[in-house]
Amino acid sequence: MKLLTGNDLKSGLVTWWTGEDWSINIEDAVDVGEQGEAILTAEEAARRVNSPYIIDGDEISGTPRPAHIKDRVRALGPTVRSDLTLKPNDASAIDKVV
Repeated sequence: MKLLTGNDLKSGLVTWWTGEDWSINIEDAVDVGEQGEAILTAEEAARRVNSPYIIDGDEISGTPRPAHIKDRVRALGPTVRSDLTLKPNDASAIDKVV
């Protein structure tokens, strides 16, 4: 699985490609697969996000999850204190960070 991520130009928030637009929720991310490079090129040209790039991902119980810890922290927030994490729609997602 390949995911496309970047940062929102106005807020700086981490964003995820949904197949049509960008979302701040990892749950909305879709596998860009073979189309990843084409989407990345088009989105860089459109300048809707800052520094988009493709990452490896996994699917856990139907929910996308970045494969690397750096991107998991970007998706869900710090791993040290659960009160500081982003609150995903999947309440058990915090258990999947590490």
